[in-house]
Amino acid sequence: MPSEFNEKVIEEFRANGGKVGGYFEGSKLLLLTTTGAKSGNRVTTPVMYLPDGDRLVIIASNAGADNHPAWYHNLLANPDVTVEVGTESFEAKPEHIEGEERDRLYAAMVAVAPGFAEYEAKTSRRIPVVALTRVA
Repeated sequence: MPSEFNEKVIEEFRANGGKVGGYFEGSKLLLLTTTGAKSGNRVTTPVMYLPDGDRLVIIASNAGADNHPAWYHNLLANPDVTVEVGTESFEAKPEHIEGEERDRLYAAMVAVAPGFAEYEAKTSRRIPVVALTRVA
């Protein structure tokens, strides 16, 4: 069940063609819908993203917590995801990015959203980077 905060962001996103104010104002935001690893329910989560060619890159930072966010566990259990960007909705295939490419993409996210540097400093876990590619 999404938090009240996420519910408000999702509502605002859908009402304003993908634009939101408040905490995420000016950020590139998508809505990621996954299938719950345990519940089997569809769950939608607002996630910041970074465009990378045809891919949308998302980062499982969980604000620097020592555990991965729920959406990441869901994506591992069931990689069929739906992405909403702006007014568009499409199915996507997640790809886990490792090594130098992961570090490059994480650094690119830090460049546009410096909070991600703090998240990395707060946790000892290696924060996963995932690229979403539209399914034709």
